[in-house]
Amino acid sequence: MARILVAEDDTAVQSFVSRALVHRGHRVTSVEDGVQALEALDRDSFDLLITDIVMPSLDGIGLALKVAKDFPALPVLLMTGYSAERQRAHNLEELICEVITKPFTLQEICEAAEAALSAEEMTCH
Repeated sequence: MARILVAEDDTAVQSFVSRALVHRGHRVTSVEDGVQALEALDRDSFDLLITDIVMPSLDGIGLALKVAKDFPALPVLLMTGYSAERQRAHNLEELICEVITKPFTLQEICEAAEAALSAEEMTCH
């Protein structure tokens, strides 16, 4: 299955998303912020980045912009619980696959991830 990088500063959400994706057969690496995500991307290759928008150090928007520049083939799925942040992400349609709103179910995050993985060549970026 896919190698997925999850960047999320809330440990409960990070654990929930990671366990859901592992349960679906994916290999998941979890980090706490955008800086750690960039370090992980420099060390390994991934098929999908799932990131929260609001994080310390480097937020999900900044991370998505950097990934689009340095790893243009990597699909990005954003997560947020804030409507204002969702609107900020709306302006990045060319760079991201989808913005999923918290709270979400296990099935919703897995379906969003699998859609991003299957659509990466057609609709993402």
